[in-house]
Amino acid sequence: MSLKSPAQKEKDRRDGNTSAWTKGYAPLPGASDELLAEGGTRPAWRRFLADLSQTRPDEINRSFAAADRRIRDMGISYRVHGELKERTWPLERLPLLIEQKEWRAIAAGVEQRARLMEAILADIYGPGDLVAGGALPASAIAGSRDFIHAMKGARPPGERWLRFYALDLGRGPDGRWWALGDRTQAPSGAGYALENRLIVSGAFPRQRSSLNVARLAPFFRDFRAGLSAAAERADPRMSLLTPGPYSDTYFEQAYLARYLGFLLVEGDDLVVRDRIAYVRTIAGLKRADVIWRRVDADWCDPLELNAASRIGVPGLMQAVRAGNVVMANMPGAGVLESLSLLGFAPALCQRLLGEDLKLPNIATWWCGQKAEREAVLDKLDQLVIAPAFGEALPGSTDGRGVLGADLTAHKRAELANAIRQRGIDYVGQEVVQLSTTPVWRDGRIEPRPFVLRVFAAATEDGWRVMPGGFCRVSDSPDARAFTMRQGVTSADVWVVGDQPVEMSTLLPADNAVRVVRQLGNLPSRAADNLFWLGRYLERAEATCLIARCLIARALELDGWSTGQQAAVELLQQQLMAWGAATFRANARPAAVANEALSSPELLGSALSIASAARRNASIIRERLSQDSVRLLRDLEEQLRAPADAALNETDAAERAQGALRLLAAMAGLMAENFNRVAGWSFFEMGRRVERSINVCRFARQFAFDGATGENLDVLLDLIDSQITYRSRYVVGPALVAVRDMALLDPQNPRSLAFQLARLDEHLAGLPALAADGMPEAPRRISLRLAAEAAAGEAERLDTAAVLDLEQRVSRLAEAISARYFLESAGARDTQPSGLA
Repeated sequence: MSLKSPAQKEKDRRDGNTSAWTKGYAPLPGASDELLAEGGTRPAWRRFLADLSQTRPDEINRSFAAADRRIRDMGISYRVHGELKERTWPLERLPLLIEQKEWRAIAAGVEQRARLMEAILADIYGPGDLVAGGALPASAIAGSRDFIHAMKGARPPGERWLRFYALDLGRGPDGRWWALGDRTQAPSGAGYALENRLIVSGAFPRQRSSLNVARLAPFFRDFRAGLSAAAERADPRMSLLTPGPYSDTYFEQAYLARYLGFLLVEGDDLVVRDRIAYVRTIAGLKRADVIWRRVDADWCDPLELNAASRIGVPGLMQAVRAGNVVMANMPGAGVLESLSLLGFAPALCQRLLGEDLKLPNIATWWCGQKAEREAVLDKLDQLVIAPAFGEALPGSTDGRGVLGADLTAHKRAELANAIRQRGIDYVGQEVVQLSTTPVWRDGRIEPRPFVLRVFAAATEDGWRVMPGGFCRVSDSPDARAFTMRQGVTSADVWVVGDQPVEMSTLLPADNAVRVVRQLGNLPSRAADNLFWLGRYLERAEATCLIARCLIARALELDGWSTGQQAAVELLQQQLMAWGAATFRANARPAAVANEALSSPELLGSALSIASAARRNASIIRERLSQDSVRLLRDLEEQLRAPADAALNETDAAERAQGALRLLAAMAGLMAENFNRVAGWSFFEMGRRVERSINVCRFARQFAFDGATGENLDVLLDLIDSQITYRSRYVVGPALVAVRDMALLDPQNPRSLAFQLARLDEHLAGLPALAADGMPEAPRRISLRLAAEAAAGEAERLDTAAVLDLEQRVSRLAEAISARYFLESAGARDTQPSGLA
């Protein structure tokens, strides 16, 4: 196999211009099908490689390194089922290229298949003619746990059971495409396809432009428009229902919600009243018109389906059956993913559409029928045996299928007996050899097998197919389709054409857009997470400030006075009280500070708090900028010490100072870039509450009755007010003056009074449940606190009074939580809210 025609290779030999990265290309046997077509290199690849060959290898490597950094900076990730930690997204360097002519055939086949799936679902949950007429065995449907009997007789809005469909395709070495499986439950991968395009286009901007690569935005624009048109209201509220942050594809779900402008909601964010679905927001219940479901149907409603579900919405099935919510896809659509139905597709296409399948199936025999079962048993060592309804197989480590020839005689006999006993649970499939696509390995191009997932969306004008897709590439040269498993990488998919591609965006094409400046209906869960993100960041800053202050005194003083020693001990006690350090007799200040900064075991350490902030941000990543996510990652890395590190005072000081700079950058970024809507208010309230509590604790610890000058000097450091104090007072730290600056000064952005005034301003701007003009519980507390701080006198403050203020701020935080967050949603749902 060769990348170039013989004539071109001879020309290269004469001219001496063979590209460095194609020298010594040693492909695997039979792996040339994607790069080569009959008669030579496929035209798209010829154009791509010709352009790429003009680029120096070092420039290519820099582009790839930049792509890796962008994946890391954007936090593109996925999670393997059962793991808590996210993994970095594995993206191939080279895209999969498909010619426009070839793509048109694929798109036509996917569009036809989507129409077929819709017709099958309409019959299964409608008149049932296919089963009554013998075209489909009832057990091939009812055997699937994704068949939802409660949907029988339901009529979805617009008569559409499917609104988002995907088809997994494999291409054989002969160039023919084969349907490997339908995805009708909650197809994933479209969001990753968008991210893949963004990253790979950045690595190959010139090649993407010269190849006229079709854009993805029009597909998503039409999908969103189709959902909007199906809703009852002209300006519908659209949501993406996610299983939660521990979903395998949560990053994709958050990205799609942000890209499409949908609310990202979990089951607890929704409630059903009178067969209508609502979103729980800070302004009360607001109607959910459209739900894009990424939760499997069985887990959607614990009342009617799986009672163990904690990610569903009680009563959701009632709202769906009543037609009061547009759902993509309807519960029960996942039944078509069963391999038991795959073999019936050709006959069903003729019966329902009067057409032959444009994309043939991989040959599949369902063992629930006697003749097919015997045929599978006769050829057991030649077929792949897979679960008909997604259950595990004997002899299979992952439940997806086994090749009979790979089993021992004993295991093969066990499998044959299981098929005879309960053939309904098994299918036999022929072994399909997959085509390959070029991948970049150590500076060379190598072939690897791939599977392509193509997406289709229902629109007002019919089905629209995404011009591209989600490509999974195996890291193994084994080109058999059934070997594609977890651990594969992903590749961008370029549909290339001969004509320039029109620029496209999700933004409206005209100026007839209704201008909106209102706060918006922020979901209660998002408000909760933004509130705690602010608290975590402020808490991390306070811990770093104490550590920096402790280290500074250890560095500056050779011999401590009694007062200085007492101040250092108070700093260490504060860290221990916060759970940031453990008690150790005669511990060096640097050791205590290092533990407070970088201990992964102590929940109060700055590292643990930063990790909590990053986890919190990952839950609401659709509401945060990429820069803020990157800063949170950098903060965590700054605080993480090597396992064998034995840092001295200077190292610890640099670590604390670096973390404080990143926290300041985060505060500035949020202040300058966060739109002043409800989300901003909750983030700010979290910061102000935490800072209020910390200032009170600092004041009690270092400005207590009878505090020394050394103690008061520490407090001025902790509230970052040394310069201001020195400019106001010519004397050293005095108790009343320091207390006033820390607690009552309305001009000091670190004072308690300043925080309370900002808290009251934010609460005053939030929506109320009742339009009676009466302040709600959080506002009543904030009004009293802000007024007392504004009218307070430092001479009258003592330690007991400061403790009382601290406790009342904590009660304010509890009142905010009770009013706006999900923990008391049941009581709040009964309040009038307009139900808009």
